[in-house]
Amino acid sequence: MNLECKTAMENVKKINDELTVAGQVTEQQLQQAVNEGYKSVLNLRSPEEQGFESDEQQKAQVLGLHYVNIPVKLTEIDDELTKEVIKQIDELPKPALIHCASGMRAGLMAFIYVATRQGMTPEQIFEQAAAAGFDCSANPQMKQFLEHYVSTYSRAN
Repeated sequence: MNLECKTAMENVKKINDELTVAGQVTEQQLQQAVNEGYKSVLNLRSPEEQGFESDEQQKAQVLGLHYVNIPVKLTEIDDELTKEVIKQIDELPKPALIHCASGMRAGLMAFIYVATRQGMTPEQIFEQAAAAGFDCSANPQMKQFLEHYVSTYSRAN
């Protein structure tokens, strides 16, 4: 996705042909996503977060994007919330842009989705995440949760 070439778009990483993750997006970046063929946006930010764009859904829908907001707080990530996000990713028209404030939560959920759908081990998904530019060790809590969830729910098990 060419969004990563734009200086205005921060923390954009293409996970595969169906999923790209990013930090907070602007209206111009939503337009750019549409221009590049993206069909949907999944926003993992909570309305209480500083910088939450309260009119993002309206802006995305005006552009023809399918839009979903599932608030994911780092302190509240658990198996049930993750199952809800994974189910939503399954149902989103692809390609999809998943975002949060910095791209960390979006990356976590995207990599959990990929790992569980492709039957990958935690080690395999950590390698893929590193290749995509994610440092899983930067957030031990998130790394531990990814390892737990993938070990428990991956189709490889």
